[in-house]
Amino acid sequence: MARQVGPVCRLCRREGIKLYLKGSRCFTVKCPITRRKTVPGMHFWRSGKMSKFGVQFREKQKLKRFYGLLERQFRRIFGKAEMQKGNTGENMLLLLERRLDNVLYLTSFAASRKEARQIICHGHIMVNDRRVNIPSYMVKAGDVIRPATREKSQGIAKANLETYFSRYNSQWLELDKDAPQVKVSRLPLREEVSAPVQEQMVVELCTK
Repeated sequence: MARQVGPVCRLCRREGIKLYLKGSRCFTVKCPITRRKTVPGMHFWRSGKMSKFGVQFREKQKLKRFYGLLERQFRRIFGKAEMQKGNTGENMLLLLERRLDNVLYLTSFAASRKEARQIICHGHIMVNDRRVNIPSYMVKAGDVIRPATREKSQGIAKANLETYFSRYNSQWLELDKDAPQVKVSRLPLREEVSAPVQEQMVVELCTK
């Protein structure tokens, strides 16, 4: 009998990449994408060659699920990227990378982007000494992000930092583990984006 995995793990396996939705489990041998590198089901080899539209759609879904976005939220980000100068695909990825929930995840303040959104919505995070409860808040160069002064807020941040600190490797974010706080030293570059997607395919699909 095949071992049962949760719906979140099945989502990672179907997309063929780690979406890091299960916290520390994604970094262990228990992660389904590590144990089995095929899509769910017994007859995965029967799936035919995917059309160009199918490949483009898969890349878009992969990007949405990686950052935990709904379709309307994704379309809003894409619209902003189109209005900016330069490459639309690159602009889109950089906007997604600058989301506050993503920054908390990258700096180990949260186990996953989903938990990061919950922490922000519950008022545990301050940006430049002002409480922010919007996960989609776009950080800017010079922003200082820290947990609120409440004991519970400090406890959540410190516990996650102790557990997930080894995950931190972002060059554009300066993490002070002792404070604890994060300073956005500069905006991210394309090569520093954490999402493993082909953004041009997403742009082609969204501009049809």
